[in-house]
Amino acid sequence: MAALSYHFQFTLQKSSKNVKTKPFISCSTQPAQNNIKVVIIGAAKEIGMAAVVAVTKARGMEVAGAVDTHFIGEDIGKLCDMEEPLEIPIMNDLTMVLGSISQSKETGVVIDFTDPTTVYDNVKQATAFGMKSVVYVPRIKLDTIAALSALCEKASMGCLIAPTLSIGSILLQQAAISASFHYNNVEIVESKAQAADLPSADASQIAKNLSNLGQLYNREDLSTDVLARGQVLGEDGVRVHSLVLPGLPSSTTVYFSGPGEVYSIKHDITDVQCLMPGLLLAIRKVIRLKQNLVFGLEKFL
Repeated sequence: MAALSYHFQFTLQKSSKNVKTKPFISCSTQPAQNNIKVVIIGAAKEIGMAAVVAVTKARGMEVAGAVDTHFIGEDIGKLCDMEEPLEIPIMNDLTMVLGSISQSKETGVVIDFTDPTTVYDNVKQATAFGMKSVVYVPRIKLDTIAALSALCEKASMGCLIAPTLSIGSILLQQAAISASFHYNNVEIVESKAQAADLPSADASQIAKNLSNLGQLYNREDLSTDVLARGQVLGEDGVRVHSLVLPGLPSSTTVYFSGPGEVYSIKHDITDVQCLMPGLLLAIRKVIRLKQNLVFGLEKFL
């Protein structure tokens, strides 16, 4: 589709009585930039449906495929309660979806919301069809990340693995790292509505970040075996306490203390929508990656 651009030029003609202006209008055509074709694996999940709506509303991209093992054959737009159907049926064959898109030779990105056991095969298929990947799969294993890095380098194809898509969560992690240089005591308290995957990936990542700085925390309380004191993550004394009650928002608070003061940083997640700005950013950034794997969205903030 071509876009029209209009150029207005005014010329002045002087006479003895007045000044006349004659507008001159020229019109030229310029090719419009093609949208990024986005394929969502795990499209029938809550986060997948939110991603379908977000991508559809975003400029410069569009949903080109929906893959899931549930609701096969249903229109993904109707499943997401959109005003109009997208005329994109949910399919369980990723190869078929990627093949139809690759024939158009347009820029494509595959979003993976599945699980650690299928990530490598999904990225491998996307790479084979010349498409880049954004992976949001919590608790992905280190050996899988290493294998994906080797795959991307060999295929000269970019991939972005995002431990979190929440920009607020990333800002919390960055603030915690900055604060850790000024305080010797730190503990992490998180809350969730359901007792699954505890401690959470966010709390574990914060503890890992702080433990990698080479500072020993909570020196006066390192060797306690009291279970109520929480779980120590890493070797530097960072404890995590997980509170689970139905109805609680997903929340993470990092407490630091020093002589005469307590400093706390808190981040609450109330809806999956908080992940969508990070997802759209990841889509726009991954298409610029040439032949490497990037771990973490914070590199683009």
